[in-house]
This record gives sequence, structure tokens and C-alpha cells, in this order.
Amino acid sequence: MSSNPNFPRTGLVRLSAILAPVGPIPVSKSTWWEGVRSGRFPKPSKLGPRTTVWRAEDIRALYGERSHD
Repeated sequence: MSSNPNFPRTGLVRLSAILAPVGPIPVSKSTWWEGVRSGRFPKPSKLGPRTTVWRAEDIRALYGERSHD
């Protein structure tokens, strides 16, 4: 999982690019948002009223850490 060639190295990514089956994190949306609230997953940034993004570097660090568990 730590070497996902389709996931960007830098930039901003939307939730659809983070969660499986497209993205590297295999959790549901509700689990993801609970993890964001609890601090387990990175905090997002709001680009607009309906646009939420995360830094690709933060997501890479997250699944890089998870792959060593």
C-alpha cells in the first residue's frame, strides 16, 4: 500500500481520491470522517462551501505509517 503509483506526491486531493477502491485508504466515508473528528486522520482544508481537500503529503504519510503496522 505504501507505493501507490497513482496517488499524487504533492498537491491537494479530494476524498474520492483518498478512499478505496480508487485511493489508498480502505475505510468507509463515515469511518474517515470519525477519524478526522478524533484526530486519527489529517484535518482537511475547505476551498469552498462544497469543496474539501487534503494535502497529498499528509495522506501519503498516513498510509506510509499504516503499512508498517
